[in-house]
Amino acid sequence: MSSLQPDFGANAHLFPALPQIGNAQIRLRVFTHRSYFARPTNVFEDRADDPSPDNEKCVLRHSDRHWIGSFAGAIAAVSPQCTLTLTVPSSSTPRFEHLGDSVLGVVVTSLLHEMYPGLHVGPSTKVRAMIVGNATLAEISVRYKLPEQLRLHAAQAVTLRASTNVQADVFESFIGGLYSEKGVEPVQIWLNALFRPYAEAAYAIVRAQHGLAPVVPAVPVTCVSPTSSTSSAPTSPGGPAGHLALFNQYLQKSTQHVEWVYSDQAPFGAGASADAAWHGSKTTPVWSAQVLVDSVVYGRGRGNTKKAARNEAAKQGLTRLGVAV
Repeated sequence: MSSLQPDFGANAHLFPALPQIGNAQIRLRVFTHRSYFARPTNVFEDRADDPSPDNEKCVLRHSDRHWIGSFAGAIAAVSPQCTLTLTVPSSSTPRFEHLGDSVLGVVVTSLLHEMYPGLHVGPSTKVRAMIVGNATLAEISVRYKLPEQLRLHAAQAVTLRASTNVQADVFESFIGGLYSEKGVEPVQIWLNALFRPYAEAAYAIVRAQHGLAPVVPAVPVTCVSPTSSTSSAPTSPGGPAGHLALFNQYLQKSTQHVEWVYSDQAPFGAGASADAAWHGSKTTPVWSAQVLVDSVVYGRGRGNTKKAARNEAAKQGLTRLGVAV
């Protein structure tokens, strides 16, 4: 079982429904395991005069009608003694599995870049490995009941359906089949909704492995009136220094652009006629800092150092975010 504990809400109501593959041939190939044809697997390539049966034609019996979903009604009309032959242009599960593995890797990597734009490659690779590991994929596959739909060699059916590798493989095969039929956009929409909670859980684990504190849940930005544009007095260098760290935590998971602007002249918003006392001196300068989120001023502060001014501006930014400070 996967070590991840994704949060899909109460009664898992956010767990996305499984998309449907409408093409009969693709669906049949997705759920046909290599064992079904009892062919050796340790062969580099089929000979031209001896192709694998799953490279030629697939004989679909009346008893197999459940493999083609919406086409079941049409097959049911066929006599039980009759067979229906479908041309299958390429092999079954292994090729779709290979394709699905590639699509899954691209989608999950893109999702991580979107969710955690500042995450470095090393930690990102660890997070992705946890998300697309066989244990996680097998868990999802079983939840969607994909292994139950596999066509397997009768003598191995029980063992194979219980195999974590086979369960994960059929999930990747399904992704490959869905991509072949519908393209990347529907697949990406489904997988993003499915793997976002897994990504959050994996990110939290890897973050803890690096000795970092848990991320404070993000607070939606609300349209409240901005706070006063200037402080009544410069912040002391010895004042609280935690506002900046907390402000950064609230914004690090968003895709908003944060910009800091500094000045050792007139404080931001004070105008050109500001009292000279606000400027400090050459030996003891007074810094002003202004933080903009998506080009909107969220806070302004002043201090005898850039850090102190930045912390004061972050304090105003937290108030703008609705955080009590």
